[in-house]
Amino acid sequence: MKTKTFISAIVLAAVAVSGSSALAKGPRPTFQELDADGDGQVTQAEIAAHRNQKFTAADTDGDGQLSVEEMQAAAQVKADERVSKMFEKHDANSDGFLSEDELPKPRRASKMFERIDADGNGSISEPEYADAKDRMGRKHKRHQKSDTDNN
Repeated sequence: MKTKTFISAIVLAAVAVSGSSALAKGPRPTFQELDADGDGQVTQAEIAAHRNQKFTAADTDGDGQLSVEEMQAAAQVKADERVSKMFEKHDANSDGFLSEDELPKPRRASKMFERIDADGNGSISEPEYADAKDRMGRKHKRHQKSDTDNN
C-alpha cells in the first residue's frame, strides 16, 4: 500500500510539473489580480502590466531576457505551489501523503470519453483517438492564433 501511495504522489508531482509553464499558460489570473487599481474594470494597460510583472519576476538576473534556467525555475515554483495546494485540499487524513482514494477524480471524464467514442460502442478505437487528437490540435492552434492576435 505504501508503494501505491508513493507512486500516486510521484505521478501527481509529475503531472503538476509537466502541466505548468512559467509564463505563457497555466492558471489564468483572477479578475482581481488584473484589476490593479480596483475600479471594477480591466484595461489593456493593466493586462500589460500584469504580464510585465510576471516577466520581471521570472527574469531573476534582471537582464531583460528569460533563459531556459529562469523559465524552468519559474515553472518549478508554480508546480510546487500547485502540489502544495493539492495536498492541502485533498490530503483528507493530513498524513502528508495522498492515497489513491484521496486523489482528485477527473472532471467530465465520462463525458469526454463519450465524445471521443464516436460510434458509441463503449470503447475508443485508434481512428477515434486520432480524430480526437486532431480536433484538439486544431482547437489548440486556433487558441494560440487568437492569443497571438491579441498581443
